[in-house]
Amino acid sequence: MRPRPPSVADRVVTMLRRTLLSVFGVPLVIAVAMSLVDSYRRRGKHPKPFPTTPPRTVDIGDGAVTTYTYGQDLYEDMLAAIEGAERQILFETYIWKGDQTGERFKHALVAAADRGVDVYCIYDGFANLVVSPVFKRFPRQVKVLRYPVYAAGWRFFDVRRYGRDHRKILVVDSTVGFVGGYNIGDAYETEWRDTHVRITGPGVWDLQRAFADFWNLNRRRLIGVSERPLLLETSSVWEPRIRIQRNVPRLWMFPIRSMYLEAINRASRNVWMTQAYFIPDQDFVDALRAAARRGVDVRLLVPLKSNHIVADWISRGYFSQLLDAGVRIFRFRDAMVHAKTATVDGTWTTVGTANIDRLSLSGNYEVNVEVIDESLAKTLEEIWMVDESNSLELTRGEWEARDLHRKFTELVLRPLRPLL
Repeated sequence: MRPRPPSVADRVVTMLRRTLLSVFGVPLVIAVAMSLVDSYRRRGKHPKPFPTTPPRTVDIGDGAVTTYTYGQDLYEDMLAAIEGAERQILFETYIWKGDQTGERFKHALVAAADRGVDVYCIYDGFANLVVSPVFKRFPRQVKVLRYPVYAAGWRFFDVRRYGRDHRKILVVDSTVGFVGGYNIGDAYETEWRDTHVRITGPGVWDLQRAFADFWNLNRRRLIGVSERPLLLETSSVWEPRIRIQRNVPRLWMFPIRSMYLEAINRASRNVWMTQAYFIPDQDFVDALRAAARRGVDVRLLVPLKSNHIVADWISRGYFSQLLDAGVRIFRFRDAMVHAKTATVDGTWTTVGTANIDRLSLSGNYEVNVEVIDESLAKTLEEIWMVDESNSLELTRGEWEARDLHRKFTELVLRPLRPLL
């Protein structure tokens, strides 16, 4: 019996499969190969020393905000807050290494629980797959929520359930809160340049509420129906100059992107932004270009070489548009800059966990603090200048003269933008 010749529909399906394989398959293979080669080259190498700014505190309303640019300074104050806790500790992190630094935090949290403090911990299961299972065992008195590697359950097509928990929050006794880009681990303590803030006063309460809402949204499936919800005793008081912006994919809430765009569109003097991974959508790029073209001093600081080489190459695909519009691009050298910060017009600032990419702005659980205060904006500008002193500015001439193979790699990896 002669085989039936392929129909028009069969030929169309075959063509679509081959097209998709070419568009996405080839870039994925190249991306994996680049990551493996880069990982091999990094073995045994350590970042060089880089300039930092000591912790600085500014008064805002009935509280204060302290900025940190060096992990060792931050960790000491975080551990001091945990060790001084009397009633409650809320601790949430994306990565929690099982190394010496990770053990210090674990022991401090367990000790607090042993003395009667209510200790709640959240960490992301996927981000900590390589961490020893032994480290992730906690005594019963510590309430732990491990956000699952696969959170969708039987709802396979519900994209709201695929976001990671990328937040980094610590709140102690409803009086002091920490938020920013720092994960927990030895390397982050001394080898990475990141930014975190410590908040006191009414601004802490919204940070506390962000933690509680996440816990209550996920507790039943992960811990069991017998686990009681996390109820807050503090009332909500509006702090007009400090707002906690949080992305909640389960509720389809993504205010952080809108926060950035509003600030950029209102800018009249300067927009100085530091980002670990810069893979924006076109609307975001257009906002930066429009600001630069109307005379705003727009500066972007990114790593010269980050810990994700593919993200670096995809990010470079936006440089031509930005440079042509007058945006100045600086590349931080000798160490990984992991900060997610921006300051606008000497008045507006944000520090948080969200990168400028699809995963952070429309996929993951994130939290950023938004502050309208001239003193804090001045501090962020001073931090920027210190970082700029350790950076290389990318000129238009240098960018246009790059090798042909670099242009080709940027073009080939472009289809992966929506995935990152």
